[in-house]
Amino acid sequence: MYAIERPGDRLVDHLEATEYPGLRFTDGAAALDWLYSEAAPLLACVQQAAGTDRTRRAVDLLWAAKDLTESGANSRQYETTAEAMCVATRATGDVRAEGRARTVLTDVLLVSGRIQQAEDEARRAMELAASAGDSTAVSWVANNRGLIRLHQHRYAEGNAFFDQAIDGFRAAGNKPGEASALSNLSRAQLGAGNVTEAVEIARRGLALYVEMGRTMRLANGHYAVGVALTKAGRHGDALEQFSEALGIFGEHRQRLWEGATNFRIAEAHLAARQPAHAARHAEQALALGSIGGDRMRGNVLTLLGRALSALGQADRARACWQEALSLLEQNGASEVDDVRALLTSPAA
Repeated sequence: MYAIERPGDRLVDHLEATEYPGLRFTDGAAALDWLYSEAAPLLACVQQAAGTDRTRRAVDLLWAAKDLTESGANSRQYETTAEAMCVATRATGDVRAEGRARTVLTDVLLVSGRIQQAEDEARRAMELAASAGDSTAVSWVANNRGLIRLHQHRYAEGNAFFDQAIDGFRAAGNKPGEASALSNLSRAQLGAGNVTEAVEIARRGLALYVEMGRTMRLANGHYAVGVALTKAGRHGDALEQFSEALGIFGEHRQRLWEGATNFRIAEAHLAARQPAHAARHAEQALALGSIGGDRMRGNVLTLLGRALSALGQADRARACWQEALSLLEQNGASEVDDVRALLTSPAA
């Protein structure tokens, strides 16, 4: 499943060897059907292996099934399994396996928007992976640490982590990893105000994804280019990219990414002064949920409030901003000041 969605990803060459051959899929749809129908027993199997001589294989199986957490399917069971494997690998003193288990847990925490916890786990994961000489995990953790810096608006530090990840992925010949880090580096450049560079870097990431075919990760490439083009004021071009991303995420049952893409579509429409379209897509994002958990929900509500305010619906806008403020305060998000300003503005 992992290899079908990420052709050329070298992670599959660095997983613990299995005792018996597994199922083989040539069709992505069949692999998805299997993953989602067998998710609960798969995760139960991983937990049952904790503390046994199969612990390393179990951790690698959990990592290879990471699409479960990004889809929103079995998210809670996936998280508790990752936590259990962190405990088990620490108890057995297996540095390599613990580093990978904490890499997986960092992924979960990022998807759910728990940034401070993600930072703590990522720091420990990096220490363990480096100590074990696990270059595969080091590159993916560097990518995650860069994402964490984006959430913290520490763009120069994020840039450095993404550069580290890109160097590691290139050295390993891991094009999907490189494409992911390039897409994320584009966002760091946007945060630093380098919009032209951000568009160019995002397009380089997309070009790598295109080489792999119509996989789920191709949608991530279109998404990143769309975000950059929105910031460049090229709203029509951005919407074309988001439309491509939305279709692919839908095909691959990535509900949370569908929600995130609807949020970005709403952003582009609002920037293009089309508040009715923006409000509709923001509401779709709320209905679907989104990568980033309650923190992202707060951002979606903030945007929905702006769209409703532009449509003259002041009471509904204020209700959105009040709910957004509560969510963002609970998550320690830096966006709280912007929402407070909206609530105290004369228009509110």
